[in-house]
Amino acid sequence: MLLAATAIGAVLSLLAVQWCRVNGWSDPDQHIHMCYSDFSLLFTERGLAEGLFPFVDDVPRNQVMEYPVLLAVVAGVLAQLVPGEGSGAERILVFYDLNHLAVVACWAAVVLITAASTARSRRRDALMVALAPGIILTLSINWDMWAVFLGSFALLLWGRGRPVWAGVLLGLGAAMKLYPLFFFGAVLVLCVRAGRLRSAAAVLAAGSASWLAVNLPFMVTQFDQWATFYRFSSEREVSFSSMWLAFTWLPLEGSGFSLLSNGLFLICCLGIAYVAWAAPQRPRLAQLCLLIVASFILLGKVYSPQFVMWLIPLAVLAYPRLRVFVVWQAAEVFHWAAVWMMSAKITSGGAFGGGHLLVEMAYGLGIAAHMGAVIWLMVLVVRDILRPEADAVRTAQLEAHDSTEPASESDPLAGPVAGREDVFTLPGLGERRRLTLRW
Repeated sequence: MLLAATAIGAVLSLLAVQWCRVNGWSDPDQHIHMCYSDFSLLFTERGLAEGLFPFVDDVPRNQVMEYPVLLAVVAGVLAQLVPGEGSGAERILVFYDLNHLAVVACWAAVVLITAASTARSRRRDALMVALAPGIILTLSINWDMWAVFLGSFALLLWGRGRPVWAGVLLGLGAAMKLYPLFFFGAVLVLCVRAGRLRSAAAVLAAGSASWLAVNLPFMVTQFDQWATFYRFSSEREVSFSSMWLAFTWLPLEGSGFSLLSNGLFLICCLGIAYVAWAAPQRPRLAQLCLLIVASFILLGKVYSPQFVMWLIPLAVLAYPRLRVFVVWQAAEVFHWAAVWMMSAKITSGGAFGGGHLLVEMAYGLGIAAHMGAVIWLMVLVVRDILRPEADAVRTAQLEAHDSTEPASESDPLAGPVAGREDVFTLPGLGERRRLTLRW
């Protein structure tokens, strides 16, 4: 049933971009028809159509892939599978279709992983991932679903008591897109509360080793290309639905906004750690991961439409309430449409929209709707952390086990901290305890 639902979602994702598949990806039409994709754009503009392999071959500075290593490797490998030569429309379509097929395969895996990561009686919650509008509409904008797959698989392996393999996949995920790196923080917070620093160290060591194994060869041989992503992330200006668009009047450049954004994100992470250590019961791993990733999304200098995919599996695991999910996804769909209307107006030189301010108003409302919906979801998750008896997943997990089992067993992804008594909590939201770290 889950794979059948994912197949339906995959067909819908193909229909959503069919205009571009038939007519090509050109401005402003690809924005007007809301089917833009980095697959087609970067195939021609990053040397992939010419047979150049990212981070291996020497390319002009303006053709360097502005992404982490593993994502560039995936793009390079799939580009090598495209028959023929040149950057003609047929080769662009083949490259696009290969990438679309690959992210659909990752999507199907994420659906199955989500089902395996929650309470047994709630496996059908994964249908929300299989049919999520946010995935259907943004799946082929970029390679984000690869990172979603690696991050989701890592959480499942942690939940199955395999911290080393979880760390390996988190390292690979961070080499694909940065955000799986934040899962380390959630794991560390839970391990500190449960006194399992050895498990946290195992995840961190394995993650660092796998990240270095992928990155180090390119750092040594093509450092300038390798560093492009990190330099670009630091220096890029505020754009794409960021909350910082409202603060561009500040005398700050891209690096200044990066410092401000990262500083506030760190404060949010400290607040999340406090909630996790002061809550009445140890929070579930998916809850903390969602709060961290959502904070990063809200405070980042850019919010591309496909970033919603980062949150969808986490939201289904952290707060599987269909009504809330539908409302949140409706807000994200509105934001998605507003982004393309705005980009259509920009790429058409103002012709799209007839010179009226309706497009700008819709764009601003879309940003507000997206941010408001994500904050609402975060508040609901924090409420479940503070009132664990209201947590649907926790309740379902406990009902499936003997009621005498420890409360920590109520997290399907507890993994190495399952069954452990808390050895470190903070006052304020829970009982104060003495710090005792067990190795």
